[in-house]
Amino acid sequence: MNAVLTSIPPYVVLAAAAFLVLGLSRRAGHAAAALATGFVFAQAVLLGDGGTGSHLATQLFGFDVVLFNVDQFSLLMGVVVGFLATAAVLYAYGTEAPKWVTAFALVYVSSTLGTIYAGDWLTLIFFWELMAVTSTLLVWQYGGAAVRAGYRYALFHGIGGTFFLGAVVVHGASMLGTVPAAEIFLFSSTTGIHASATLLAAIGVGVNCGFIFLHTWLPDTYPRPHVAASVFLSVFTTKTAAYVMYRTFPEGGMWLAYLGGFMAVYGAFFALLQYDPRRLLSYHIQAQVGYMLAGFGLATYVGEFAVTGGFAHLFNNVLYKSLLFMAVGVVVYRTGVEDIRDMGGLWRVMPVTFLVYLVGAASITAVPGFNGFISKGMVIDSAHELHNFELLLGEGLLWWLLILGGVGTFMSFIKLGYYMFFHGSATLSPKDATPFQTAGMVLAGGACVFFGTPLTYGYLVELMPFTAAVAPELHPYSASHLTESAALLVTGFVGFFALKRPLGWLAHRMPDVDAVTYPAAFYLGRGTIWGVTELWAAVDRAVMRLVAAIKRTAMHPRAAVASLGVDVEIRTGIGRSVLILTLVAGVALFAFLLG
Repeated sequence: MNAVLTSIPPYVVLAAAAFLVLGLSRRAGHAAAALATGFVFAQAVLLGDGGTGSHLATQLFGFDVVLFNVDQFSLLMGVVVGFLATAAVLYAYGTEAPKWVTAFALVYVSSTLGTIYAGDWLTLIFFWELMAVTSTLLVWQYGGAAVRAGYRYALFHGIGGTFFLGAVVVHGASMLGTVPAAEIFLFSSTTGIHASATLLAAIGVGVNCGFIFLHTWLPDTYPRPHVAASVFLSVFTTKTAAYVMYRTFPEGGMWLAYLGGFMAVYGAFFALLQYDPRRLLSYHIQAQVGYMLAGFGLATYVGEFAVTGGFAHLFNNVLYKSLLFMAVGVVVYRTGVEDIRDMGGLWRVMPVTFLVYLVGAASITAVPGFNGFISKGMVIDSAHELHNFELLLGEGLLWWLLILGGVGTFMSFIKLGYYMFFHGSATLSPKDATPFQTAGMVLAGGACVFFGTPLTYGYLVELMPFTAAVAPELHPYSASHLTESAALLVTGFVGFFALKRPLGWLAHRMPDVDAVTYPAAFYLGRGTIWGVTELWAAVDRAVMRLVAAIKRTAMHPRAAVASLGVDVEIRTGIGRSVLILTLVAGVALFAFLLG
């Protein structure tokens, strides 16, 4: 059975399903899409029992490549990608998404799976770039403001992909002589990226992770397309990037851990200033990826527990982040309003959406009983273990960054829920979620609850890498964890209502870095184009003046000589003229070749 499953790359199945979506009726096409994504989920689950290894190995440009690499990390990603993609397809059908949206989304998920299951750097970089292209098409499909945002999105990912490609090339060149030439790009030949490619790889992957100052494409792009497209976009690019970051730096590093801590604070802070609900959620993508990177960064210092916490948070984030985009998408879809200050009182008329939002908000804020409580607690516990080490930036700083990010997260989702469902009088009376929207949300929301309760969180641990080593150390429902969670909840609740007015004032006076970088990039680009154009025009004018002067001299040689103050009679026969011209041309050609 495993032999059959490993002969079918899941990304091929999804790519074929994308064509079926376009060729069949809307209902039949979406049914085919759901079956394809369900296959991805089932395949990953079944391969978890003895199906690991390198499959579909071949050669590309003389180098060994593995098109379907199955291990504990890629299987974990395959499980959650297949499960969530199925829920997202149901949601897209219930949201009346055009067939093109679902088709582009499937190709995007297909390229994501290609990246996840790659067994070498060449295969990975190919699907990495394809993921950027397909996600850009998914954004552009919606038209309007999404086109310009998609263009900026494409520029970011094009630049990031170029850096990452450079890292792969440097890695390959550095590996020559250490392993057989054909094997230099295989993951099995080395642990992570070569040290000489560290900076290039960190920047290249960091763009997709949403590193601070490289993150502005997130809140700029994700609020723009169809609400169903936002669900797909919100979970695959950044989470795949976190996965690739671990592949690239499996031993972590404090630079990565602290960067993750600052991302958690930065994203939560700017989320607090937003009134566009999808923009608010987009900033929290950056914040939540920060927790994952903090876990991966602590690999050397804390060990497998920190890495497992990072992957558990990645897994959980795919579920609750998509759930939140679904709930917000239903509100936007039903009301047509994209400013939470113009909403309010919707809990009465949209009870299903309200309950789903509560599940997603409780999950991302790590309320006990929901999946985020398990994984975020693991990362914070890992940061707390750093007191055993002498650190350059001081004992406890990373822990405080993650705690501060947690408080900001509580405040953000109290704000979002308050404005959407309670604030003001109920001036809107929209319908609640459609049946298929509800089905997609119930799938994601049910998983958030299932992987977080005291009785069933063990199933989450069983899916994670290093289960045997981590399970005995994991005690999420200890008194200290419950007390810490309660303190964060109270602090966040009191903090929001105490700071609501100052935050509203600050929201109009605290721009993100894109207020500087986007105009700077625009004028730099325009200035570069102007400079190149004017330089070309100047060269063209100079050449044309030279040609005109040569022509005048040839046609009126006596006048040309007279203009130099010499008045002579210039007469020659045709033969002598040809000789003179030949000599001049020969000298010019010789000078050109010599130069």
